[in-house]
Amino acid sequence: MTDRIRMTVDEARALGEAAMRGAGFDGDDAWILTDHVLDAALCGYEYSGLPKLLNVVEHPEFRLPRRPIAVVRETGATALLDGGNNTGMVAAYRAAEATIARAEASGLAIVCLANCWMTGRSAYYCEMIARAGLVVIHTVAAPAAVAPFGGVRPALGTNPIAFGFPTEGDPLVIDMGTSAFMGTDLQFRSRLGMAIPEGVALGPDGRPTTDADAARRGALLPFGGPEGGYKGFGLALAMDALGALTAGTRPTDAISGYVFIAFKPDLFVPLEEYRREVSRRIQTIKATPREMGVAEIRIPGERGYRTRARLMREGIEIDRKIHDALARLIAAERISVSKGE
Repeated sequence: MTDRIRMTVDEARALGEAAMRGAGFDGDDAWILTDHVLDAALCGYEYSGLPKLLNVVEHPEFRLPRRPIAVVRETGATALLDGGNNTGMVAAYRAAEATIARAEASGLAIVCLANCWMTGRSAYYCEMIARAGLVVIHTVAAPAAVAPFGGVRPALGTNPIAFGFPTEGDPLVIDMGTSAFMGTDLQFRSRLGMAIPEGVALGPDGRPTTDADAARRGALLPFGGPEGGYKGFGLALAMDALGALTAGTRPTDAISGYVFIAFKPDLFVPLEEYRREVSRRIQTIKATPREMGVAEIRIPGERGYRTRARLMREGIEIDRKIHDALARLIAAERISVSKGE
């Protein structure tokens, strides 16, 4: 029996949505969750794909009560949203929708979000907003998992920052974490018993480790390595400072906060002219003379778009352990329904 299962996109979507309905999500939320992780898988990020649905149901906040996402404070162009302890992939999707609506009406928008967890890939939301013809910056202040530069205990989140820009083709999307290794990839490797690279994490004893379980009990390191780690640390701290905009609507011991800043390029230049200019810049950069042995200068996000196009045709592979765990969620729901619970 092979340890890998190949699925068409439709099969993977059906599995994910059924598993999330089995976990108690309604149809709309199950679609949002599955679309998010399936897009990650199609872009080549298996650890952020279907395995992330298991992270959702295993999260300590999952079994706590949820309430509707609500606007706490607003102006025409701004909104502070209470995520209602909903999973972040649902809450941030709604925040991205709100960002688009407010930016289209006012020319620009700032939307902050708190009281949710596990928002997934920032690139997903930035692509969504950029495809609406908007420039977007998205920042995340996440729970502590990363040591400050020179420290041995978690004090900062993986705290990604992402950008989206409309072009004549697919949006230019740049998404980067401020940690040396991604938290979702760490959880994925821990689940499957895989090692992590050297130099990205410390164990609970404060010493370097390549053991994923030990790293989850210890701390990730900021990106930049032993010489440049202050850069990752500095960016992570900036994300924390932006996340503090949500401090008034979250518990005092919570540090998560999410910010979307978006605006219409035509506040400054017609949209189509902006698209042409960004596309022209990309082509100029790609035409730069290359080092020996370099086949192509690849723009951030370009590999993901190509991988998505290919895997849409070919389908994706997942580990059998992941497939079987998702199938058990579906089976549990069927048993519950048959018992009339």
